[in-house]
Amino acid sequence: MIAELGLTALWLAAALSVLQLVAGALALRDEGGELAKLVRPAAILQGLLAGFAFLMLLYLFAVTDLSVKLVETNSHSAKPMVFKLAGAWGNHEGSMLLWITVMALAGGLIALAERRLPEKTMLATLAAQAFVGLGFYAFLLLSSNPFERLPMPALEGRGLNPLLQDIGLAFHPPTLYFGYVGLSVAFSFAVGALVTRQVNPVFARAMRPWVLGAWIFLTLGITAGSYWAYYELGWGGWWFWDPVENASLMPWLAATALLHSVGVLAARDALRTWTIMLGVVAFSMSMLGTFLVRSGILTSVHAFAVDPERGTFILFLLVLYIGGALLLFGLRAATVAEGERFRVTSREGALVINNVMLSAILGIVLLGTLYPLLTEAFDVRVSVGPPYFNPVGAIFTIPMLLVMCVGPLLRWRGDSLGRIKNSLAIVAAIMLAVLALVVVLGSYGILPVLGLSIAIGLAIASFLPLRGRNLLRVPIATWGMVVAHFGLAVALFGMASETAFSEEKLAAVPVGESAQVGPWTVTLENVEPVAGPNWTAIQGRFAARYDGGDAVILTPQARNFWAPPQETTESTLATRWNGQLYAVIGNQAPDGRWQLRLWWKPFVTFIWYGGILVALGGLLALIGRLKSDLKRRYVKSRLADRAAEVAA
Repeated sequence: MIAELGLTALWLAAALSVLQLVAGALALRDEGGELAKLVRPAAILQGLLAGFAFLMLLYLFAVTDLSVKLVETNSHSAKPMVFKLAGAWGNHEGSMLLWITVMALAGGLIALAERRLPEKTMLATLAAQAFVGLGFYAFLLLSSNPFERLPMPALEGRGLNPLLQDIGLAFHPPTLYFGYVGLSVAFSFAVGALVTRQVNPVFARAMRPWVLGAWIFLTLGITAGSYWAYYELGWGGWWFWDPVENASLMPWLAATALLHSVGVLAARDALRTWTIMLGVVAFSMSMLGTFLVRSGILTSVHAFAVDPERGTFILFLLVLYIGGALLLFGLRAATVAEGERFRVTSREGALVINNVMLSAILGIVLLGTLYPLLTEAFDVRVSVGPPYFNPVGAIFTIPMLLVMCVGPLLRWRGDSLGRIKNSLAIVAAIMLAVLALVVVLGSYGILPVLGLSIAIGLAIASFLPLRGRNLLRVPIATWGMVVAHFGLAVALFGMASETAFSEEKLAAVPVGESAQVGPWTVTLENVEPVAGPNWTAIQGRFAARYDGGDAVILTPQARNFWAPPQETTESTLATRWNGQLYAVIGNQAPDGRWQLRLWWKPFVTFIWYGGILVALGGLLALIGRLKSDLKRRYVKSRLADRAAEVAA
């Protein structure tokens, strides 16, 4: 009964999506009328029904209803409750239902709360959102029904992929979906503005919170996913340039460019066409990522599906949405007014330069991700990894970071570099000093050396916009910019340090013996069998001492899951302020020794601390912008009331 209720709610939500689309389109043609009154209620009710459907799926997983095919395939009665619930979106059908649920709720929130846009633009935006949602409803209901029943209930479920039975799964995918859906909202705003030719600061201020929210969630999702892969997969790496990792990075790059562009449009009425184009590109990248993950053309722990028919369906949606939007852009872009002009040496100019750099990096990642897939179609297997992505991406990343040091110091419209030459000299001197120091201390690769130098310079430059200002009166949004830029510097410092200074030790030691890695001495005290809810394991007990200090106990495991059968490696970490010791236990050799794999990774945690700071900066900016918008609405309302009083 619960599954049928969920499926019914999903069908009703799809029907309301049709109503929202048709009523919105007809209302635009007829200049409003009675049909226009249906659009907002349809969007709100659709969001409630989609949310109800997803709650029903969560309930089915919580009670392990093995009469539902999706539950039988991805759950098990012995799983802990948190992983039962996470299993609801740790698969193809459930993740797509979460996607459409968040999209429908977002559409309902727009309909409920957005009052700044002209009514025609609002109708066009909600109609575009319904058009996007309708394709996903069709995809779910026609090819990926999450509520499908089995002919006979199963005796036991097959369980979720053990690699995904991790607390990170409960956080990582939903945050990415929130980000992707936020970009779908930005896409709908862009289409709505193009249809009505209302590309102006009012449109940008309505669109900006959704772009900021999407960017925050994408940042958190990528940060969490990086840390999950780092400690869960047992490889000791934080980024592998896996195609599915790239599929989440590409929307983030486009969203970062869009975020800065829409900010310029909202504040200075410039970059109108550029903002619309980036709105289309950002959603295109999220759709491309969806296709890559669910088409079956990739083999990855991140990939959900191996069904080419589903991939074809998503490819059709990708061509339909993005092709249609690009066609509309081509037809209407010439009718969009240019907006205010500005000099190259201005804050707008710096943002444009960085947007170009971000677009170039996006192109590099896109090419490196798709090229192996294209060559494989001709039976030529090519591997594209760090030797391509790192140096080629650095060609554009390094100048982008340098411009980031300068841009926030410039004035809007136009400025002179001579005015900020003292600040620039300080930053440049510090960068050169760090560069010289690292070169003198050791022989390291050029990219990590430059990374360390730029990271320190960017960290200092991040706070220079606060120089000479009353910190208590600095706008919250400005603090957001400072924190986000500083967070990027922190993350860059962590990346460069880990790359330059990491040490690895492979050893085979008997119980009671030690191995040395960096400043750590690691002693294998014992090895014993342990068991969990749905797994057994061999667990090592390590006593790790930093420079001969007190022992830190580490317990890495080699697990054996039985639902489904799979062996996994569970690493264990010892974290200090200046880095992490990373330990993995392997198999036992015939002579009784145990294989150990140890890493000392200086400042590696700064990567994720930096990611959190970047997201926090985005949150501060979002709060600041919402506060400013509310204040603007209040002032406008008060002026209208006074005008009415005078007229009376």
